[in-house]
Amino acid sequence: MKQINLIVLTLLLILLTGCGGGGGSASTDTEINTLDIDIKSKILLNHSAYVTSQCYTKTIDEHNQTHNPCYSCHRESIEPNYVNDESVQEINSFPAYATTNHWKNLFLDKRALVAKITNSEIDTYIAQDNYKNSDGTIILANKLNTIASKWDVNNNAKWDGYTPDCHFNFDNEGFDKDLNGTLTGWRAFAYYPFLGTFWPTNGSTDDVIIRLPEMFQKDVNGNFDKETYKINLFIVESLIKKKDIEITPISEVQFNIDLDGDGVIGTASKIKYTYDANKSFSMSYAGLAKQALTDGTTNLAGGLFPTGTEFLHSVRYIDTSTNPVGMAKRMKELRYSKKNTWLGYEKLAIIAAGVVKEKLFDPDALETFEGDAETGLTARGGWVYQGFIEDKDGELRPQSYEETLYCMGCHGGIGATTDTIFAFPRKFEKPNLNDGWYHWSKKGLVGILEPKNSDGLFEYSNYLKNNGAGDEFRGNDEVFAKFFDAEGKLKNDEASKINQDISYLLLPTQERARSLNKAYQITVKEQSFLYGRDTLLGPANNVNQQVTQNSSTQLSILK
Repeated sequence: MKQINLIVLTLLLILLTGCGGGGGSASTDTEINTLDIDIKSKILLNHSAYVTSQCYTKTIDEHNQTHNPCYSCHRESIEPNYVNDESVQEINSFPAYATTNHWKNLFLDKRALVAKITNSEIDTYIAQDNYKNSDGTIILANKLNTIASKWDVNNNAKWDGYTPDCHFNFDNEGFDKDLNGTLTGWRAFAYYPFLGTFWPTNGSTDDVIIRLPEMFQKDVNGNFDKETYKINLFIVESLIKKKDIEITPISEVQFNIDLDGDGVIGTASKIKYTYDANKSFSMSYAGLAKQALTDGTTNLAGGLFPTGTEFLHSVRYIDTSTNPVGMAKRMKELRYSKKNTWLGYEKLAIIAAGVVKEKLFDPDALETFEGDAETGLTARGGWVYQGFIEDKDGELRPQSYEETLYCMGCHGGIGATTDTIFAFPRKFEKPNLNDGWYHWSKKGLVGILEPKNSDGLFEYSNYLKNNGAGDEFRGNDEVFAKFFDAEGKLKNDEASKINQDISYLLLPTQERARSLNKAYQITVKEQSFLYGRDTLLGPANNVNQQVTQNSSTQLSILK
């Protein structure tokens, strides 16, 4: 039965794409053919869609020089992340099926199509808000409240997944407010963009917003209290980063908690990280969550978010109406995640060991994830991930099962994440504006100092040095021309400028940003996300179309 299904899927792939798998020769088509996406279907065209396109990067160039962008994701993890997948830097440990690169869009040449889009057309397009109506109501929420049958996976005439309820109407402290001025519980924070793909110069701007469960927003009497919520967010930040967090001095009396660990309920100017896995209450939450912790109805541990934590992540076009460029109104995607299950250290260690055992017994087994397009997919850490993406007309729609599967490789288990999350562990702290609690619309990336790794090396500059480029595919010519000489050696004087201002690296010129916007819009019109959603200005020349299973990458492990 399995062989028959694979044959049928291969025939479907040939009919839809004109080729029998990923890769293939570069296309010079000048007409857009839009694919029909069945939101409700769980039939996969790419059974290894969780393996990212970046994983197929060629690590050796034509001059026999090595390039290692792999270490940014695959690294020695920090407890309670027990993945420890740094060995992936050295070995192409793909299941047999995934040794073929199925991300066809990497190899297509869409420059002729891009050339047809005028600057005014793309500028008008990205300036449109596809999330909110002119009256401030949320477009997608309205649609989901009267759900179309084509989105109703379980056919019960209602939407059972997440309904967008963040108004992206942030105050100076990052708190979101609805049309009545009431706080929604969502709070934006500023963070260091993750290495490579998530730099705006490589295609997109984005923002991330967090929301803790209601009990974390209430005082001991069960009433909403902004100060209690702020303190709980700081406590969660301390737990996730496993370090002390400096705060504006605040009275501990109102919370009856020794926040700074000095043994006195007085005034605290920091959250002291004192979590000890061998002690039940080495740290505490504030307000109603404190009582819930005592009652055992919530949990606390270093490196883990409390159950019920939610994140929103909007991925957007690049606004070219300003110089330097910024975040556009139009969303490419809206990604949502929620922690539904608490898994402690022991359980997480058992799960990680089970994955290793499974790979040893059946290295060709493909990963599977429970869920569907309506309710989201469940990652191993107990989180549910769900997404919305542009339809061919630019309006947000639910992602299909396979389109969401694209997200699960990174969030499902790599060494770089903390409790499957990327952005929050990279949140700004003092002395940044408002301790890092603000939305990018209040202040952008200009003037932000470069972060350092635990070894004291500047993170972004070190990435350029190790990768020999500003993106995994080594296709960002603008970054290469700025930071590397003709022989591919890093210009140290240019790299040093990043130390004082990360925007010098991270933000593209208006010209490049506009081209990136156009290139991605082509993918939207095609609805070809199943074949990759990377924003490329030409075919990817430094990407393997086929990989030899368990072959050496010829890289040395970087920490």
